[in-house]
Amino acid sequence: MKLLTLNVHAWMEENQLEKLKQLAAFIHEQQFDIIAMQEVNQSMDEAPLSPDDLHVYYSADPKCVIKRDNYAYVLNGLLSDAYYWTWVPAHIGFGKYDEGLAVLSKTPITDTLNQYVSSLQDYDNYRSRKIVGVQAVVDGVSAWFVSGHYNWWNDEESFRELWDRTTEILTPLAPTPVFMMGDFNNAAEARGEGYDYVMQSGWSDTYMNARTRDEGHTVIKAIAGWESNAEPLRIDYIFSNKTLQVQSSTVVLNGKKGAVVSDHFGVAIELEI
Repeated sequence: MKLLTLNVHAWMEENQLEKLKQLAAFIHEQQFDIIAMQEVNQSMDEAPLSPDDLHVYYSADPKCVIKRDNYAYVLNGLLSDAYYWTWVPAHIGFGKYDEGLAVLSKTPITDTLNQYVSSLQDYDNYRSRKIVGVQAVVDGVSAWFVSGHYNWWNDEESFRELWDRTTEILTPLAPTPVFMMGDFNNAAEARGEGYDYVMQSGWSDTYMNARTRDEGHTVIKAIAGWESNAEPLRIDYIFSNKTLQVQSSTVVLNGKKGAVVSDHFGVAIELEI
């Protein structure tokens, strides 16, 4: 089983179309089973797609309208083999986009989930946070794969509150394997904050369980939300609700293993369940 998570910073990158092609080429080369993405944007004023354009799309929200420049849709169109996928918006991003979360699956999606994890549900406020997930059978095992993008530890609505709601939503899915993937905005290097809180809540870090792993850093400079950062940070993760045997955890799309396509690097893992 091969999984990838990436905050794509959609439509905010220079040379965005070229980077989309590079990402598509990397996905084709690596043949990931599941891809979780965050900051997956579409223009609010773009025209909607027709149902005929969405034959491999699985709706997690019947009110959701997919626009022609939806980043996940455009990316999927560049892949040699289209993935099954879902996407939901969480809030307005960068003043002009429906900003949301997506999950792509090589195998058919059998179920979806879409819920707020923030008490704030104001579409105009970027602190309105959701998770979106899909259930799919990968390597003969049915599992849940969930994408999330979280607040900071000391935010107005703290990461702790969002994570508590996340566990309330995901705990009932056990004993099915659940993978929680995404941009957590909490550095593994910071003691007593979000990373430690996730560990204390009973989840497992696939990076720490990997037989082979690298430094793990997915942000190495100042970016939006981390404007004063000057050091490498590990803030993008793939957590699991079970302790699993992970062959490898690798930072990708970092200029060494795949082109840089976003202000975040990606995390790829390979494992057996």
